[in-house]
Amino acid sequence: MDSRGRESTVHPPASLPVLPPGPWQLCGSDGRAVALPPEVAEVLVTALEAFAHGAAVTLVPHERTLTTQEAADLLGVSRPTVVRLLEHGAIPYDQPGRHRRIRLADVLEHQRRCHHEEPAAD
Repeated sequence: MDSRGRESTVHPPASLPVLPPGPWQLCGSDGRAVALPPEVAEVLVTALEAFAHGAAVTLVPHERTLTTQEAADLLGVSRPTVVRLLEHGAIPYDQPGRHRRIRLADVLEHQRRCHHEEPAAD
């Protein structure tokens, strides 16, 4: 089942294990272990800390968005250049408040178009 966009709230269990210091591994049903990236371990520790205080935890996946400065750094151009690209419609963006938010996928697509790269094969 595809979990993108699905919100999930989990209530704290009755008891929590005491975690040993990381790095941690995730073991599958076949016995193979996979090292957890630090970002995943951080999410788990944050959830366990919330559970320890009796709080529920909600995970909501969302698309990676960039600020105009982050997009400029990625494209290797100035922030005002990115703003001009946005205002001329070269890259779509959202502006829920004062600040523009640009989807990473849209920045990468613009970069691909500008460099005449072939799209990556799936």
